[in-house]
Amino acid sequence: MKVRTRFAPSPTGYLHIGGLRTALYAYLFAKKNGGDFILRIEDTDRERLVENACEIIYRTMKDTGLAYNEGPDIGGAFGPYIQSERKELYQKYAEELVERGAAYYCFCTKERLAALREQCEKSGATPKYDKHCLGLSKEETRQKLEAGEPYVIRQNIPEEGETAYRDMVYGDITVPNSDMEDNILLKSDGYPTYNLANVVDDHLMEISHVIRGTEYLSSTPKYNLLYQALGWSIPEYIHLPPVMRDKQNKLSKRHGDASYEDFAEKGYLPEAILNYIALLGWSPAGEREIFSLGELAQAFDIKGISKSPAIFDVEKLKWMNAEYIRALPEEDYIKRALPYLAQAIDVDQFDLPLIARITQQRLELFADLPGKLAFLAEMPTYDIDLYNHKKMKVTPESALVYLKEAYPVLESLAEYTESAIHDAMMALVEKLGIKNGQLLYPLRIAISGTAVTPGGAIEIAALLGRHETLARMRQGMEKLQKELG
Repeated sequence: MKVRTRFAPSPTGYLHIGGLRTALYAYLFAKKNGGDFILRIEDTDRERLVENACEIIYRTMKDTGLAYNEGPDIGGAFGPYIQSERKELYQKYAEELVERGAAYYCFCTKERLAALREQCEKSGATPKYDKHCLGLSKEETRQKLEAGEPYVIRQNIPEEGETAYRDMVYGDITVPNSDMEDNILLKSDGYPTYNLANVVDDHLMEISHVIRGTEYLSSTPKYNLLYQALGWSIPEYIHLPPVMRDKQNKLSKRHGDASYEDFAEKGYLPEAILNYIALLGWSPAGEREIFSLGELAQAFDIKGISKSPAIFDVEKLKWMNAEYIRALPEEDYIKRALPYLAQAIDVDQFDLPLIARITQQRLELFADLPGKLAFLAEMPTYDIDLYNHKKMKVTPESALVYLKEAYPVLESLAEYTESAIHDAMMALVEKLGIKNGQLLYPLRIAISGTAVTPGGAIEIAALLGRHETLARMRQGMEKLQKELG
């Protein structure tokens, strides 16, 4: 049997991190076993659809490198791959289930269902449909259908016994049939619920392994009853532990927890995000943590999937992202940094390789770049107390002295390059008999307006250029002179 896995998101907004991890595991399992990975769009919940959400899913899959063998936008032998385009199929199989006694027509009104729920709640019972319409005769059902009465089709769950199956992660799962409700399979608008659609589609698309979250552990027996009623083989199941925000709360799109797009906009690299979420609930052999997508596919093993929830640690993701940023070739780093640099500076006016050299090795997020480099575009307002640095033995008074010494040296340089600035400043330090920091720290303050910058005073001066550096130094010295009296 060829391994075939699928990722079947609903187009209800941005792709949540938990959903992306499900897609990743389905992809890795298929690749590890020489199989196919399929993308299917489950859009039968028409009230929750979000415009352009399908395009977001396609883009996210492309950005992360999770290439699928079949899907809505690339086709395949088992299409269509969008459930709303398969509507007639679900009607056919729902009616077949009715004929086999595994389902039945239900004509109950909203009012009756609301009254039933209220009655259950008053008695302390779990709200559950009472099989009322199962008792209708074939003739009564026919008459109601011919009269055009609205209906749904419900699954007919046995009232006694139990249904069991084996999950590849959680082992044997058994659920008493009395715990399960006769859920709706086909809604009054003709669209299927997940209960029917996922069974029909997984069978017709020859999905061998269903990979999804543990929220489906207890409802999977319902699906297996449908497989059995239709005479179909039941796929293997791999249920994944939840991804938690903390020990009490799951990551949830409905609660505003971060989606892939949120992290991407902040400057997290797709490969870092994938690498991190691969380790949320799965442990590779050994101590290694950094993997490419191809390496993950080679290392992936179901035996490494934990039964315990995984806590999403943003700081750990940030650390991993920094590792990936540091490993980027300079050209690639600049390319990825450009949109963020453009938020702070005119990228055509600055030495981008120099910016890369002073920012790349200490950067955690690309979204931090505008804040780190804003001083290049506009000198911030600062207080002269910033010149005080006890460790370097710098005061506003000494800063003014050394800035006055440095100004004519920088002004007289024939070539205003990083190496020329460096040599000139080091020669001045030696001439004055002081430590490097006693000159370079006040120079940094004077031309950047901040004590913490990517790169030091020499690199900043080279980036600003002769005219801007000298203009800022003049303003700095005037400020010191005025406030010191």
